[in-house]
Amino acid sequence: MSGWRVRILSGVLVAVLAILIGGGWYGYEKLPRVPGAPEAPVMGVPAGSLQHLPRPAYSGQHPRTMKRPPEYFPFPLAPGEVGPTETLFAGPSTYPFYCGHNSVTGEQPLIDNQKGIGVPVFALDEEGNRTKEILGYSRDCSHPTRVSYLYRSVTDGDFHPLDEANGDIDQVTVNGKTTDFVVRLETGTIDRFFYAIAVLKGRGETAQHPSPSNWNRRLIYQFRGGVGIGRRQGDISEGDIIGRRVDQLARGYAVVYSTANQTGIHYNIWLAEDAARRVKKQFVALYGEPLYTVGVGGSGGAIQQYLLAQNAPGLLDAAIPLYSYPDMITQTIYVFDCEPLEYFFDVVDGNNPRWQKPEQRTLVEGLAASSKVESRFRLLEKAAALFDGRYRHVADGATECTEGWRGLVPLVNNPRFVHFAKDYADDIAAKTHWSHWEDLRQFYGAGDSGYANSTWDNEGVQYGLQALVDDKISVDTFLKMNATIGGWKDPINQNDERLWFMNGNLFPMQLSVWSDQNLNLGSLDRPAPRTRASTEAIEGIYRSGHVFLGDVEIPIIDLRHYLDGDLNMHHASASFSTRERIRRARGHFDNQLIWVANKNYTPLDEALDTIDRWMQNIIENPKAGVAANRPVDASDECFDREGNVIAAGPDVWNGAWNNKPTGACMQQYPIYSTSRQVAGAPITGDVFKCALQPVEQALRNGLYGDQAEGIAAHIDDMQRIFPTGVCNYNQPDLARPREALIPGTKPVEIAGQMIAPDYRQPVKGLASDKGDRSGDEAPSMPVSLPEESDSTQVGHRTE
Repeated sequence: MSGWRVRILSGVLVAVLAILIGGGWYGYEKLPRVPGAPEAPVMGVPAGSLQHLPRPAYSGQHPRTMKRPPEYFPFPLAPGEVGPTETLFAGPSTYPFYCGHNSVTGEQPLIDNQKGIGVPVFALDEEGNRTKEILGYSRDCSHPTRVSYLYRSVTDGDFHPLDEANGDIDQVTVNGKTTDFVVRLETGTIDRFFYAIAVLKGRGETAQHPSPSNWNRRLIYQFRGGVGIGRRQGDISEGDIIGRRVDQLARGYAVVYSTANQTGIHYNIWLAEDAARRVKKQFVALYGEPLYTVGVGGSGGAIQQYLLAQNAPGLLDAAIPLYSYPDMITQTIYVFDCEPLEYFFDVVDGNNPRWQKPEQRTLVEGLAASSKVESRFRLLEKAAALFDGRYRHVADGATECTEGWRGLVPLVNNPRFVHFAKDYADDIAAKTHWSHWEDLRQFYGAGDSGYANSTWDNEGVQYGLQALVDDKISVDTFLKMNATIGGWKDPINQNDERLWFMNGNLFPMQLSVWSDQNLNLGSLDRPAPRTRASTEAIEGIYRSGHVFLGDVEIPIIDLRHYLDGDLNMHHASASFSTRERIRRARGHFDNQLIWVANKNYTPLDEALDTIDRWMQNIIENPKAGVAANRPVDASDECFDREGNVIAAGPDVWNGAWNNKPTGACMQQYPIYSTSRQVAGAPITGDVFKCALQPVEQALRNGLYGDQAEGIAAHIDDMQRIFPTGVCNYNQPDLARPREALIPGTKPVEIAGQMIAPDYRQPVKGLASDKGDRSGDEAPSMPVSLPEESDSTQVGHRTE
């Protein structure tokens, strides 16, 4: 290498090291990174597991109308027995499958083969430590059911094995009686996933025969969140159930959980339901039927509650979704817009000083942004800027896109990338198609290439439309942005990710925080092609029950901390997206309350108490239904940092989202929108593939407001950018099945009572419809345009 090159490279490295020494290493430590190789990776898979064959998308009944097969497994599991490995109805097991760790028992999974399939199981020495001797392999990661007793100590407030107690057992009062705070914790595997049951120890019980004497007859099903793409069992610990629900255990609640109900493992709602049914069956076989079962859990745990309430009435009787979204898959609609937009702001239009202010990006992205929040990627970008000019114009601050969602799109979308690849032998990891789409290929289907289909589509989406209409961005910026942003490449054409912290390399030659190597990018002269989804995949995911349609009958308290100011991904507007879907489906949302609190206060106990009164009313008067049995003082609310109620009532959450005067809670905790809402989509956020209309028709319909003349002057550019037309969000999703997926005529079981469905006057339009843009009628326009074609709606259905 020549001397001048060595000097330049040395200078760059010295500068980078200076950044790291000056605080950058702390920033680097905050970034997610690839974990190291485990002691026991997956070494082999059953024959045929990695054959990526084409297959059709799901076309069967919606789970709400589908009869489940009878249970064949003889519950309950006794201590030492092993639960079923094959699901009841969710489909065959997939491989590779990495075994997790049960830190409650510390045991290895059971050996089930000698063929090298799964993870190795090692011999133990005399002291119980693993040796290097392999005794066999575990394909399905089974563990025997084990029971342990843990007590809370008055000395340190922690839980310890009961046999270590020394006069320091805490006391609780349940069912009017004082008892020792001792918890019976049962763990094992069902459907290949860890399960746990935690209940206060009853009078005279044994591990084999538990007593319900200290149970208050209320069951909490614990759900957890995260973003997972399958292929793993997950880990389980005492803290997953006792630590999270210690206050509720102290009140006498029983708590059950399965790693199959953690979306950080997977997002297959059939598998989540299958495991939940069986875990609950194990509980009932041990303790008897609960008075009711209430779901509790955040983020993906909230999604599961909404979908299970919709798909499987009777499994949950009430729900307390925390930090909710309506479902996972419709979040990808706007989240996948984030990196193309950020790349436009940072690189393509990086010389435009307005984008240095993150708040300006909200005009297009819709999501929150702040100059006061330092991006967790900022130090990394500063180091990269020393040798890559693309990083010299990143914003001074952050957006929800970068703080909340960056790094998750590759995990969900890129079949060549997974951050836990070292959990598998190299050849297995290389042959596996990763991504969310692949994990649920039984519903999405797969094309001739062998890769799973995707539902993401941005054909006709006009990014920044509302900002243009409001005169917040110019016509030139609008055109440049929409010409630049194409979409994501097809799975077969995607490359590996180029992120330092994900690939485990500190100073690679190429870095991309935007994954632009997997984007279709263009210019005004040569606009980038947009991405067309598989309509077959969209139909399949609707039919399979992975999209929340709003058809839920049970009592719901949608509870969250207000985190929009922190640019947390759990933005408050998601609760109102859910609410609007419920209103659209049922004509009302009287069974759903929305509570938002300052992040320093968590009103979960108040929510549980409200649910309890609500459920007692339903049990006593089932004919009145759910809404009429809601306690008279139960309403929408918001709380301050001390737990004081700021405001409560039916109007506190009114605002621009439903075209009503802003309520007191909405003033305190304002919501943002999304890139698709800015582009004209409704707050429901469930339009995968929009109906299309020619640009000329959109102009006639007044879609561009006062900017119509400027758009008309660039009609040739618009037609190059949108050759098939622009979105008409007054029309339904082109790929949504037209028939009623949920007829809604059958009673729903709640707490053992059959409740008549509460459907009211059909809803016309959506809460956010203003009725003044993109309609079917064309108002007069002071702009000369060509005559419209014979068809004003251009619908493309790509199979």
